[in-house]
Amino acid sequence: MLYENHLVVLVRNMPKKLNLAFALFEYVPFGGMQKDLLRIARECLARGHLVKIYAGLWEGKQPPNISVTVIPVKGIANHRRCKSFSDRFMRLCASMKYDLVVGFNKMPGLDVYFCADTCFAAKARCRFPLYRFTSRCRTYLDLERSVFRRNHKTWILMLSERERDVYKQYYDTDDDRFFLIPPGISKDCILPDNAHEIRRRLRKTIGISEEMFMILMVGSHFRTKGVDRSIRALASLPTECRERSILVVVGDDRQRPFERLANRYNVKNRLLFMGGKENVNEFFFAADLLLHPSYRENTGAVLVEAMAAGLPVLATDVCGYGSHVMAARAGRLIPSPFRQKTMNEMLAQMLLSDSLGTWSENGRKYVHEVDVFSLPQAAANVIEQAAVYAGR
Repeated sequence: MLYENHLVVLVRNMPKKLNLAFALFEYVPFGGMQKDLLRIARECLARGHLVKIYAGLWEGKQPPNISVTVIPVKGIANHRRCKSFSDRFMRLCASMKYDLVVGFNKMPGLDVYFCADTCFAAKARCRFPLYRFTSRCRTYLDLERSVFRRNHKTWILMLSERERDVYKQYYDTDDDRFFLIPPGISKDCILPDNAHEIRRRLRKTIGISEEMFMILMVGSHFRTKGVDRSIRALASLPTECRERSILVVVGDDRQRPFERLANRYNVKNRLLFMGGKENVNEFFFAADLLLHPSYRENTGAVLVEAMAAGLPVLATDVCGYGSHVMAARAGRLIPSPFRQKTMNEMLAQMLLSDSLGTWSENGRKYVHEVDVFSLPQAAANVIEQAAVYAGR
């Protein structure tokens, strides 16, 4: 395993200007992996390299000064569209002769893979036995195997040591192909001097008084992030605490199923869906607690972002960046196997605890002492060193 101190030595042999192809199946606004892709692309551009992004789907605005090509894909099912994109992208790359191909989803032919996903083989093992024989499962396993199989060339940018060990368990991947890089949150998340003013203004805008507990969730893919779990936990709060609490969800996904669930639990009037927001940092500054009971999460950058903003965290322990929460003593983790009753109790305890201020201060102190910002730089270092290694 090569860590950052090794990389500092390695990248002294700076390569020539590189012609790089970045690839991802789908770009959606506000996605964590998508934000990381753009940050890495901009860092590579700042170093003088050329970057072109290819995607099977692009929603929202395209970034200025970065070339984006959308490759039409075929297939009704998602796995067929992924395979279609992979095949077409690789044929295109063969004709364009890029120096390096950097993938943000699993596919054959990558020189560098940014591992934002959890191990599919591990998830498939938990499904019903015949699932492994379905076309969907076989397709995703083939794509994953094309990156992680032993004695392969792809260098892998890992965000989580725990997830690295899971991949090694299933694929016996070579140790020297893994590169562990730090989180890459924006410094805009750090609590500013005028945070109290921002908090007051935003709460007034969305109709939450200072006396209310503002419980915040941030992230799209509401099902995966555990919005259903949060609604049940909200409904379970002691009456007085529940009547003082509002669950605010910032992210872009279908709201209706969760509104129906909230209605069933009689807490629909305690739930606000805000949609995707560019000013998500202001929601961190305005809230009292970040809730992130994700079903699965390779990293969970939102946990570290919340800590930088001085926001205590309650998350499931499956989140890769939960280790930062525990190291900082900036909140609590819901243990696995997940039990709704345990989460309900932990949420009530945290909201009513005298330790909210301590958790807040611990998180802010931690992000000033530990590197949680340099993901783009570390990733660009590895990309450049991969080019040196390949003789490009």
